[in-house]
Amino acid sequence: MALQASTRSLQQRRAFSSAQTSKRVSVTKVRATAIEAENYVKQAPQSLVRPGIDTEDSMRARFEKVIRNAQDSICNAISEIDGKPFHQDAWTRPGGGGGISRVLQDGNVWEKAGVNVSVVYGTMPPEAYRAATGNAEKLKNKGDGGRVPFFAAGISSVMHPRNPHCPTMHFNYRYFETEEWNGIPGQWWFGGGTDITPSYVVPEDMKHFHGTYKAVCDRHDPAYYEKFRTWCDEYFLIKHRGERRGLGGIFFDDLNDRNPEDILKFSTDAVNNVVEAYCPIIKKHMNDPYTPEEKEWQQIRRGRYVEFNLVYDRGTTFGLKTGGRIESILMSMPQTASWLYDHQPKAGSPEAELLDACRNPRVWV
Repeated sequence: MALQASTRSLQQRRAFSSAQTSKRVSVTKVRATAIEAENYVKQAPQSLVRPGIDTEDSMRARFEKVIRNAQDSICNAISEIDGKPFHQDAWTRPGGGGGISRVLQDGNVWEKAGVNVSVVYGTMPPEAYRAATGNAEKLKNKGDGGRVPFFAAGISSVMHPRNPHCPTMHFNYRYFETEEWNGIPGQWWFGGGTDITPSYVVPEDMKHFHGTYKAVCDRHDPAYYEKFRTWCDEYFLIKHRGERRGLGGIFFDDLNDRNPEDILKFSTDAVNNVVEAYCPIIKKHMNDPYTPEEKEWQQIRRGRYVEFNLVYDRGTTFGLKTGGRIESILMSMPQTASWLYDHQPKAGSPEAELLDACRNPRVWV
């Protein structure tokens, strides 16, 4: 009996040791495939692109300048309304790149608002390449051999207000480059968009928001607004719910069908109109009275927001697959959300109207 117990004990120790070794190897593999670790700095450098390699006139450096300026101007506008400053974290990476996260939490107007800038040099697994491009057909039968060298720069923001009559807003503008991989030549493309997620339908607010972005689109290509508005409604579909996350805006990706200078101008115009599209709506409603029931509805809609971001959002998927900074990737999550079992708004109620607008996208302008 003692010998059997001793034998079992030895077998258990060996099994445990083997499991621990397997875990260490697994962790090592994960770390080996991640982008370089962050080195936190007190003050962000003037530029995050590689000095001496990416010159000031390169698209990489110019796009970074656009998003750094936008981060400053948008954060200043939000802080002016809220009365509270943003907290900033900044970091660099040994091989180049880095990021700046700015988050306003527990504010007077916003429960949570974040505006992140990132510049990334690295290699990504093929599944992250597919997530980044969203073009499975182009990558069909290309296999999973090796990792894809890439450059990415972007600005991303989500703002969750306290008042349920103030809408949540999201925007993201990015520029990607990849090197040759598995016979696919190096690629470049722009992506982005701005969209709005209210808890209640206010037609004049939606006309203002969509009208602002239609004007932006029309300045660059009269076909842009209809194309990107439709794309936005399609992209932000929560498939398992059969409803959109919100009431749309514009969305575009893999945009490289014309001179990059023209797309840079469009992206710059779009990100520089975030404040004009969003802030007047916030100022209009931030002091509106609301009931506990209206606050509860806001929490339910935030639950939908979380579902989309964690299940379908390409940016979240890309960040997690490339080993990005988790706090920045999940900055979009609201502080609070709710999932009530089988909640159905009363027919004819304002809540039912919002749900109908999410299920059946409307044309606002």
